[in-house]
Amino acid sequence: MAIAIKKPQDIEKLRISNRIVAQTLQLLSNEARSGMTLLELNAMGEDFIHSQGGRPAFKGLYGFPAGVCTSVNEVIIHGIPDKYVLKDGDIVGFDIGVEKDGWFGDAAVTIGIGEISKENQRLIDCSRDALYYAIKNIKVGMRFKELSFMLEEFIHAQGYVPLKSFCGHGLGRKPHEEPEIPNYLEGNNPRQGPKIKNGMVFCLEPMICHNSGVAKILEDKWAVVSEDGLFGSHYEHAVAIINNKAEILSVV
Repeated sequence: MAIAIKKPQDIEKLRISNRIVAQTLQLLSNEARSGMTLLELNAMGEDFIHSQGGRPAFKGLYGFPAGVCTSVNEVIIHGIPDKYVLKDGDIVGFDIGVEKDGWFGDAAVTIGIGEISKENQRLIDCSRDALYYAIKNIKVGMRFKELSFMLEEFIHAQGYVPLKSFCGHGLGRKPHEEPEIPNYLEGNNPRQGPKIKNGMVFCLEPMICHNSGVAKILEDKWAVVSEDGLFGSHYEHAVAIINNKAEILSVV
């Protein structure tokens, strides 16, 4: 496994792309409300990205038809924006990629529309809190499998399970680079595999399910749900390891 080490000037380029992602997520989170369609929000996101000199990196990636993944309620990731009209009580995840000057940004949030149930707020909080907990505890020299195990334990402690078969990833001149970073331990030993080093840039993205982490892909060949059919949530940040610490790049 060849995990790229980025130079300081490379990380600064990545910071620019990821800032556009963060600004777009902030815009959509502020504007999304009952009565809006997913297509309207996608257009808003794509227009903003273009206005910042970026390119919606997901549009056309592996054949995905839009610039913003819009995942509503039981759809956890990779929802295609359509004419669905948001209503109070919905939860919606926005996952956005941006390419600028050959460098990629990537992040995601899940938000509630209007008043949402306490149960759904707890679900959203779990994905967000798991992400920040993991970032806070990253140390140079620890193994990526230890990071995956840490995420899994946190999610289980909140009473949820991680989505299987999908993962975080490296980030750079491609939207998905090595390593793959599941939100759960693969195998039995977290003390094996590649170590985290200064200069590495990667995305962590907890994807949270209620009872079953077994993924099911819907008929559109993109939207991913849990086999339990219950609501899910998703948060993501791009982080760079700088001076032995994890720094979030996908911030405004």
